[in-house]
Amino acid sequence: MIAIIDYHAGNLTSVARAVSHIGCKCAVTHSREQIEAADRIIFPGVGAAGSAMESLKRLGLDTTIKAMFLAGKPILGICLGTQIIMGHSEENNTRCLGFVNGNVCAFPSKMPSANGICLKIPHMGWNRIQILYDHPIFSGVNENDEFYFVHSFYPAPGNKEHILSVTDYGISFPSVVGFDNIIATQFHLEKSGRPGLIILKNFCTWQPC
Repeated sequence: MIAIIDYHAGNLTSVARAVSHIGCKCAVTHSREQIEAADRIIFPGVGAAGSAMESLKRLGLDTTIKAMFLAGKPILGICLGTQIIMGHSEENNTRCLGFVNGNVCAFPSKMPSANGICLKIPHMGWNRIQILYDHPIFSGVNENDEFYFVHSFYPAPGNKEHILSVTDYGISFPSVVGFDNIIATQFHLEKSGRPGLIILKNFCTWQPC
């Protein structure tokens, strides 16, 4: 069973629907017992870093998730769930979980595109990813596949080897990060159609070394 962590962040139903669509059992839960008993954990989210961390601490899930990470349980972060696994976020000047060393940075307020027009923030829409390291999570993903993004902040790991893919939007930013038993995508897998479901299914069968 896959535990989809309910920490009062948005888009939980869409993630659960996508997991069920690929034939995997899941439960949206904030029960520490259910999370500890699950085979895998998905850490989704739409919202702000400050309120997300407050909810995790209030529910006691910050320590539970950290224990599961240290125990080697496969964890998938999506969007805000990707940012929260970093050490610190510029959003609300928030101390995060710290599973991945590094910061969450805001996009520059003015980012000119190739034609000189400033790009809009938040970054919203479909973009490709450039895969930097071969990883089982990318099995079946094509170089022309596009994924759906909605964000104003992005993860910036201190260790460049933890950046598995990058995406260009005014700047080149990390779009998939991970190491050991954790994988995290800045884009929304549950909103990315077939390519998103491929990565989601890969996570559901992935066995970290």
